[in-house]
Amino acid sequence: MADPFQNVDAAGADFIKSFADSMDARQDDPTMEQIVATYLGKLQFAPDTLTVEVGAGAGAVTRRIAAHAAAGRVIGFEPSKGFVSEAIQRAGGLDNLAFEVADGGALPLEAGSADHLIMHTVLTHVPDPTILIAEAKRVLKPGGTLVICDADFSKATLGNFPGDPLDASARFFVAEFVTDPFIVARLRGMVRDAGFAVEAFDVVSRAITDNTQMLPWVVETAKVMVARGDIGQGLADALAAEYERRMAAGRLYGSQVFATLIATNS
Repeated sequence: MADPFQNVDAAGADFIKSFADSMDARQDDPTMEQIVATYLGKLQFAPDTLTVEVGAGAGAVTRRIAAHAAAGRVIGFEPSKGFVSEAIQRAGGLDNLAFEVADGGALPLEAGSADHLIMHTVLTHVPDPTILIAEAKRVLKPGGTLVICDADFSKATLGNFPGDPLDASARFFVAEFVTDPFIVARLRGMVRDAGFAVEAFDVVSRAITDNTQMLPWVVETAKVMVARGDIGQGLADALAAEYERRMAAGRLYGSQVFATLIATNS
């Protein structure tokens, strides 16, 4: 199965809504809020700045960028029409924020027109990340800032014990819904090779103990297994119920690792 995030619209309306909600839930998490606040705090915003988010999804991070940028313009580019529609509906009336359908490898911007370009959990889902990084270098001004924040999916887990079926779901999700789970390990080299100067590289661990943010990892993977005939609907329902049971009982434990790279267009 190809990573459905490469063609979100083909995955269907239910998938779009499920992951739009999941992205909002993930960004509401205090750890994720701090990750975004930290890298935004290192950027300089002025009334005439243009900040671009590539792969904006349904806008969970883009809205926070726009709120932080004050009078600076913010555009969220996203190849999925479905996600852009969700993003516009969730935009919350921020006057400096716009969303457009566009591929991250071919942005409708003039060379050297953007002050900041942010990719938040994008590169793990594209076949060739170097294309997006090269496009970022084209559209950024000299001295402009590139921010890449992504998950190290190779370290993700929902396991509480050996053979945990929820951890099997998480591993299946990484195998089927992520194009490159190891990209964080190569990120600094790719950015330097593109001609950027890496200024910072930070890693933060995040625990999922009391929310449904990783529930789609169980539900969506179970849908794939049911469709293939690998499991029955009863087991799919039971896996989702087990996630909910652990959450209610205070026994849920998932773990993710996020890396943030900040680089200057030299």
